[in-house]
Amino acid sequence: MIKLLAKLLRVLNSETEPGQLSLGLCFAMIVGLTPLLSLHNLFVLLLVFILRVNLSAFLFGLALFTAMAYLLDPLFHLLGLTVLTAPTLEGFWTSLYQSVWWRLEHFNNSIVMGSLVFSVAMFVPVLLLSNLLIRRYRQHVLAWVQKTRIMQMFKASKLYQTYETFSSWRPS
Repeated sequence: MIKLLAKLLRVLNSETEPGQLSLGLCFAMIVGLTPLLSLHNLFVLLLVFILRVNLSAFLFGLALFTAMAYLLDPLFHLLGLTVLTAPTLEGFWTSLYQSVWWRLEHFNNSIVMGSLVFSVAMFVPVLLLSNLLIRRYRQHVLAWVQKTRIMQMFKASKLYQTYETFSSWRPS
């Protein structure tokens, strides 16, 4: 977990587009909050690889949201039960359940349904909020750290110059 956090800090401090980081966290939210072995998670993983989402942010978010999912399961159960027992949607759920693909998705499970509804509903707000927080972090915190005396001394050291030399050899 410490290595993952170090990678995330490195990515936050890099020139990676904040949208890629935010999108990685949002896709991780869907995969992390819903049961892992679901068809929609395969679709989300496909999107992660197609859209060039930052994998470090995705993996960090996956660990974070998976841990949160166990705490939120009672909420997901209530939300899923509400959606599944809504009288206006009963015919819709019946028609979906008669299809093999939808049966494999396990939408009839209240926790699966509730966690998916919650994560899809929170996708855009989390995307906008995380994008804003990443930009603010880079604008204020990172700029402050770069100006500190300790960082100035570290950047002037031979160790940092050697690191910069070797890191430029690495393929992008």
